[in-house]
Amino acid sequence: MEIEQKQAQVIEHFVKQASSLQGSSLVGLIVQVTSHSSLFAFSEILAVPSVLELQGTDYAVYIDLLRLFAHGTWSDYKSNASLLPPLTPDQITKLKQLTVLSLAEINKVLSYDQLLEQLDLSNVRELEDFLINECMYAGIVKGKLDHLRRSFEVQFAAGRDLRPGQLGNIIQTLDDWLNTTDNVLLTIEEKIKWADKKCALNTIHQKQKAVKDKVEEVKKSLFNRGGRDFQALDDVLFGETAGLMDYEEDRTRTKREYCNHKI
Repeated sequence: MEIEQKQAQVIEHFVKQASSLQGSSLVGLIVQVTSHSSLFAFSEILAVPSVLELQGTDYAVYIDLLRLFAHGTWSDYKSNASLLPPLTPDQITKLKQLTVLSLAEINKVLSYDQLLEQLDLSNVRELEDFLINECMYAGIVKGKLDHLRRSFEVQFAAGRDLRPGQLGNIIQTLDDWLNTTDNVLLTIEEKIKWADKKCALNTIHQKQKAVKDKVEEVKKSLFNRGGRDFQALDDVLFGETAGLMDYEEDRTRTKREYCNHKI
């Protein structure tokens, strides 16, 4: 986040400068932009109208140079060096840093052999020093150097400018990811509903089992008493009300029998 905030400030500064310059006066600015230690994105500067007006002029190679730093690599420069301005040491370092970012977009484990070839470095010590001092200390990548396996494991890499046509691919990838996520969420919701239903059924089953166990317990108790004390079973199954009802019926029956006898 810190590198992004710092870079945004640098971009804003250069965009304002580029907007106030024209023609040959932009050449020095482009060299400065492509050499700046905190700048790794160039699309905003490329979009400045005065910079675009360099196309078709004697200074068109400098807008080509700016496009190279936006999307290209060190290998791209070597292949087209005769068509581009010579680079300063700071520009070479910058382009090699950008090359590492491009490689990290493709693979998260970069072999030393690949890096040595792409960065045009002569030995492992020189490569590891470059990755540590120029990349990790600069904050554009984070990772682990594995000297024994001769590889660099990328844990984080800053993003580069989008290439022409790349935005559509990214949007399609995001759409596919969103569709997959929606399907996963639906599956999870169905699993949750099934689990809730299963839990409710288990709760009902446990309550039924508890009642059955209580009935069996009372039956055993009555059997142990000789099977005569059925009032206990009523109290358990129907509560105290059942006992009261029986008592009231007995009183009514006794009074009726007494009256009949008296008559």
